[in-house]
Amino acid sequence: MAETKRDVPRVIPEHFNPPVASEVVEVDGHPYLQTNEGMFTFYKRTKGEFSAYFLGLRDEAKIYGIKCPQCGTVRVPPFALMCPDCDFAQMESVEMPDRGVMNSTPPITYFAHSLFQSWVPFGRGRVVLDGADTALPIHVYTTQGVLTPFIFEKGTPVKVVFRDERQGKPTDIFAVPMAELAPEQQAKSPLLESDLDFSEPPEPVLGEATDEDRAAFARAVEMLKELSAGVDASPRARHNLAGWRRLIEVKTAAGGLVLKIDDGSLEVAEGRRTEPADFVMLCAEPQLLVDWMTFKEALTNAIITGRLWISINREFTTIFKLDRLPRSVHRDMQARG
Repeated sequence: MAETKRDVPRVIPEHFNPPVASEVVEVDGHPYLQTNEGMFTFYKRTKGEFSAYFLGLRDEAKIYGIKCPQCGTVRVPPFALMCPDCDFAQMESVEMPDRGVMNSTPPITYFAHSLFQSWVPFGRGRVVLDGADTALPIHVYTTQGVLTPFIFEKGTPVKVVFRDERQGKPTDIFAVPMAELAPEQQAKSPLLESDLDFSEPPEPVLGEATDEDRAAFARAVEMLKELSAGVDASPRARHNLAGWRRLIEVKTAAGGLVLKIDDGSLEVAEGRRTEPADFVMLCAEPQLLVDWMTFKEALTNAIITGRLWISINREFTTIFKLDRLPRSVHRDMQARG
């Protein structure tokens, strides 16, 4: 049958994708920030009269708000240029400090769509900067390992951090708890992402192992070795780990393990690592590992509830991959009969 227009696949060629970038365009003598965005088709949109705010983030590493000269109300971000309480008086731009408090307890996102998949876990909350009357929407992170719902709450003092590479977007900044920063970091303005060390957070203290812990650890080691062999025989599990390489040190109250993911395979060794690990996974109760491999608990849920700690926040993606393995192996075993 002859091909019709209806049969032609409508796929945007790769070379049509614009680079991640912003540019300043001049209209009537005023600078406006334009940013490349992707939707169903690609387009450019202007930040319009709010360009000064986004240019401040991108070019000056500063946060600007708007202040009414009559009532003194300060709005951040500057979402209104005329004061609605003072007969629409023209408001004035003011530079804001980079510290404040959480306006409420921020929800934590662990499973995001593709645009933010590499950023999880992250929180999205609102910070009232010192001197502001409104709250600034902002991402929140921690330097203490994985982000959990127990780190931020309403009233937590925070510091705004600027990313080293900024594009004039809301994600050019994020907030961290003030208590996690050294005095010199608290005083530095602007504080940049590169001024923080996310690589070696302090590890939670493990308690003394009980007889139950030691028995659970021995059982976990045995089951992990069985899981490793199962991955080799499971197309689903190999696909879960395809293209992924990580060396993970696992610490429990009863002993340690090393997990090595190498492009579709999983190796397990008891003891301490002999080479640098990509991240540390720490659980006080070895029974958690047993529960994971017997489908009673997910590692991702254990992180959310505080039973499992990992040293690198963005390695949550690796934990998500590990979570799939027991079920993938089980399904392929069932398929083989």
